[in-house]
Amino acid sequence: MKSIYCEISEISDGTRFAVATVIETEGSTPQKAGSVAVFIRSGLLAGTVGGGVLEGRVNKLSIESINSGKSGIYHFDLNFDITYKEDAICGGNVKVLIEIFTAGKGSAFKKLCQSLRERQSGLLVTIIENKEDSTTYSERYWITSAKMNDLPADYNSLLEKDIDKFLSSSINGRFEEKIISPVKESGQVRILLEPVYPPIKLVIAGAGHIGKALAHLASRLDFEVIVIDDRQEFANKKNIPEADQIVVGDIGLVLEGIDKQSDTYIVIVTRGHNDDAKALKVCINSEAGYIGMIGSRTKIEQMHLSFIEDGWTTERRWSAIHSPVGLEIRSKTVEEIAVSIAAQLVMVKNSG
Repeated sequence: MKSIYCEISEISDGTRFAVATVIETEGSTPQKAGSVAVFIRSGLLAGTVGGGVLEGRVNKLSIESINSGKSGIYHFDLNFDITYKEDAICGGNVKVLIEIFTAGKGSAFKKLCQSLRERQSGLLVTIIENKEDSTTYSERYWITSAKMNDLPADYNSLLEKDIDKFLSSSINGRFEEKIISPVKESGQVRILLEPVYPPIKLVIAGAGHIGKALAHLASRLDFEVIVIDDRQEFANKKNIPEADQIVVGDIGLVLEGIDKQSDTYIVIVTRGHNDDAKALKVCINSEAGYIGMIGSRTKIEQMHLSFIEDGWTTERRWSAIHSPVGLEIRSKTVEEIAVSIAAQLVMVKNSG
């Protein structure tokens, strides 16, 4: 359930906070449309809109907006040359929407987090209206079905095709903006459509040194980390505090019971050849989006021949396994091996 919007649930009820969203970019910018940061009165709580001078300005404006209670859209020109020591020189333009909310009242965010707990995707709809007095009004809606019952009636017909398109799509990280003709008599209405997906579920079979190091990195890369091992002295929160879930039991049996879909990644780093084989046997023919296994090329080839000869899998299925696991960066230490695996996981995730 790793989503910046779920950070909001940790804010005390009744507290004002600001959600800053990059809604438009042009040229070279530190972040693209869809980047989000959450601010409270003391400053940044989570996320980023680009860091550096830009984020410093957004931070200041967010705190001012929290104090005034007014939302707004702000334009930042990053086309300064190098003589402007206090300003960014990325060479682009950024528009940022700063919205003010009160904790405990953001029902769209609560619904979003509940859906993610249930591993259900949805669409976060933001409707922005610029009023005649130059104030900005915005409202958020969380949609998980084409019925769109929570949306105002004016927008149901306008967005029905977009919702249907999203619900039948598996494109990750898509952030679209629609600018429509005014629905009311005055002002321009903008609609932002942001798909939100549950995090990739990373199952690490093995709680040894590599499994521990990988769990640490993967947690910071926003994977939902599940660690499995039959040794309780290794598989515990004290040893692997970053894991979202730790399961103690026979690795093969536990892994067999895990639902393995395209948003499930599996890394096999057990303490021995036999445990690796048991773990691989129960997942190699699944629909898991990624399967990686550690081991020497000699060990892997022996296992390959055994799996094919015993009819446990096909050559096509075997060829999809990432083994030896990780990108080739000449890793030597445990930490370097974990980095190579984490980099490969990100590469596969971002390739769709």
